[in-house]
Amino acid sequence: MTDVLLTVGTRKGLFIGRRSGGTWEFNGPHFNAQAVYSIGIDTRRTVPRLLVGGDSAHWGPSVFHSDDLGATWIEPEKPAVKFPKDTGASLERVWQLHPASSGDQEVVYAGTEPAALFRSEDGGSTFELVRPLWEHPTRSQWVPGGGGEAVHTVITDPRDPEAVTVAVSTAGVFRSRDGGRSWTPSNQGVSAVFLPDPNPEFGQCVHKIAQDAVDPDRLYLQNHWGVFRSDDAGAKWTDIGTGLPSDFGFAMAAHPHRANTAYVFPITADADRVPAGRRCRVYRTSDAGDTWDELSAGLPEGEHFGTVLRDALCTDDADPAGVYFGNRNGEVYASADDGDTWQLLASHLPDVLCVRAAVMR
Repeated sequence: MTDVLLTVGTRKGLFIGRRSGGTWEFNGPHFNAQAVYSIGIDTRRTVPRLLVGGDSAHWGPSVFHSDDLGATWIEPEKPAVKFPKDTGASLERVWQLHPASSGDQEVVYAGTEPAALFRSEDGGSTFELVRPLWEHPTRSQWVPGGGGEAVHTVITDPRDPEAVTVAVSTAGVFRSRDGGRSWTPSNQGVSAVFLPDPNPEFGQCVHKIAQDAVDPDRLYLQNHWGVFRSDDAGAKWTDIGTGLPSDFGFAMAAHPHRANTAYVFPITADADRVPAGRRCRVYRTSDAGDTWDELSAGLPEGEHFGTVLRDALCTDDADPAGVYFGNRNGEVYASADDGDTWQLLASHLPDVLCVRAAVMR
């Protein structure tokens, strides 16, 4: 079987799994007692660089990187992500670390709380604030979500390094087509059922966005109530939640090779945050959301209460694809066949906050 690296960020450290010859082995925790909210695996290098957003209750948040698959870690002498003094803001958390999919091979984006985008041109060692988003004229009207006010998703276009899309909780989707010099709210069709006007220009509580593997203009979005698809890079959105047991959830992931294929993990409701129907089930669409299939082979059969958070569902780039998710029960499940069958990889971990995987070539 393909050799795979799986990183699991938890409330109390990072765990690293490696599959070689069909057998999984895990080590950790790295960053013991730190909450790991974000992981990036930069596969643009000969040996992938691991990027980790750690959050120490004593020392505060920081970004670390490793060029030897976690054997050693580097923390810059000065904070990698820091708000300029004139902003009056301080870093609460790094929610996203995203190696750019085109252009300069050293570009990495970081999404943070307070809601801001930072850009690195040295592989994630140092970052600069993307001021036009921070200074967007709508910012004064952004409202924190239940988990805070954060840029938690970054999407880059493999065809165009100037095209960047972010999701902000709870301000919605914003797009730039000029490398971050200007930003436009892009939420047409995404509902905000909790607001007096359910169809505002901005203010939606977007939970996660994933990009189609074949058509970069096709995006899939899990909202705070609602699952949506865009066929024009986020300019307009269409509801694709019909056929799911609930259209509330946090996670969204796309298949690494197949067009029109994405995965969600439905949650019962915003006021009842357990798996839909108390069943541990992943749902997959193979036709861009026209229909959904329940994936359950190998998953628990009885009542289940393990919520999957927004970055705790991912795919690798194997063929067939590996699909992975972790939950707040401290369980990690994996599929090596596009999600058709599953196995339990780890249990009794701290709350799983994020997972990232990559094929080792």
